[in-house]
Amino acid sequence: MKDTLVETDPKVLIVDDEENILRALKRLLVNEDIDVIVTNSGEKGLEILKNTDNIGVIISDQRMPGLTGVDFLERARMIAPDTIRIILTGYADINAAIDAINRGGAFRYITKPWKDEELVHIIKEALRHYNLIIENKRLNKIIKQQNEELKKWNSQLEYFVQEQTLEIQKKNEELKKLNARLRSNFKNTIFAFSRLLEMRDRGWENHSRNVTEISVRVAKALELSKKETEDIMVASLLHDIGKIAIPDMLIQKDVSEMSPEEFNIYKQHPVRGQAAIDIIEDLRDAGVLIRHHHEHYNGGGFPDGLKGEAIPLGARIISIADFIDREIQKHNVDNALELTFKELKKQLGTVYDPKLFEHIVAPSRTVYAERLPKTDVIELELSPQELRPGMIISRDVHSGTGLLLLRKGTKLDEKNIAALRRYYQIDPSKSGVFVWIKRRA
Repeated sequence: MKDTLVETDPKVLIVDDEENILRALKRLLVNEDIDVIVTNSGEKGLEILKNTDNIGVIISDQRMPGLTGVDFLERARMIAPDTIRIILTGYADINAAIDAINRGGAFRYITKPWKDEELVHIIKEALRHYNLIIENKRLNKIIKQQNEELKKWNSQLEYFVQEQTLEIQKKNEELKKLNARLRSNFKNTIFAFSRLLEMRDRGWENHSRNVTEISVRVAKALELSKKETEDIMVASLLHDIGKIAIPDMLIQKDVSEMSPEEFNIYKQHPVRGQAAIDIIEDLRDAGVLIRHHHEHYNGGGFPDGLKGEAIPLGARIISIADFIDREIQKHNVDNALELTFKELKKQLGTVYDPKLFEHIVAPSRTVYAERLPKTDVIELELSPQELRPGMIISRDVHSGTGLLLLRKGTKLDEKNIAALRRYYQIDPSKSGVFVWIKRRA
């Protein structure tokens, strides 16, 4: 059964220079009872847009002779600003997708090859979004007209005035509901986009969600305003959006393993993240937080080397929540959170704001209470004198000058314990020896 959108459903304009793609998309959408117009160039698409009413959604390929998809969407936006614009692109053209969002105001981008069911869902959602915009304008126009009429009716009977006031209130309620729905869709789009980012950064499927939950809880504990809290929520979800432009191989690397050239590329992602969402006015404050979430409290961070209170509070909160979630993944033991807090304390005052520590502990315990594995094993940092045979090394052991002494997983005996004690006297390490200990019943 066809979804009912409005009395006259808007049309979908598809622009692609490949006839087989046009036929495939038209056949797919016609089967869904969607009115489709197709053309094979951006220039023709602009003419159709000028001469055709009620085009609600535009789908354009990126790589086309003449006008590219980004250029076409940018011009189409000037002709029909209310249309919902979608770009088709290959995975290799991710930068073009970002351009389409920034320059062409694209609603979504879809990578080739697409899944038919997912594509139909996206297009239907775009049609609904367009109808909401049109309906919103219609209601605003009605309210404006009624407010003008209300001035004329002011001298007439009280009953007539009350009757019209009730009608206006009803329309206002409808408008509020529509605005609330638009706001909800906007937030859901941000959640969906953060999930796409996590899918690309493998191994961190719930990272944005965890950082967001911690950050929002801290913001509420600090009694920040609703607007500040919402900006922190959005920035937390999208704090790594700039990594879209980073090569896959580099994303999988730890920062400590990067070459200077690689690290320079990596350092660009906060600025790119801010730039990616700056086109959306409501997200600009969140973009500032994204830009500065890698600043250090002592001024040693990037991209601007801000220091102390000069770093926005939201960015400081996101930074510390980001560290906690990434650090906790390194410890597959029962006391993982305590080990994470221990590492965090070492960097308070240098990398992270020391005043935030007391506010981060309780939210972190709440967020990870049910998410950490139960292993019956804890990790302890011991001095060489506290080591006993049978203990298992949980992290590689290095001397103070970086010499590898024992590898993770080594079972201690009298011989290697004695060797460690000698090395710690000759070339002492900055830390103790980390071992796994089975929790006592």
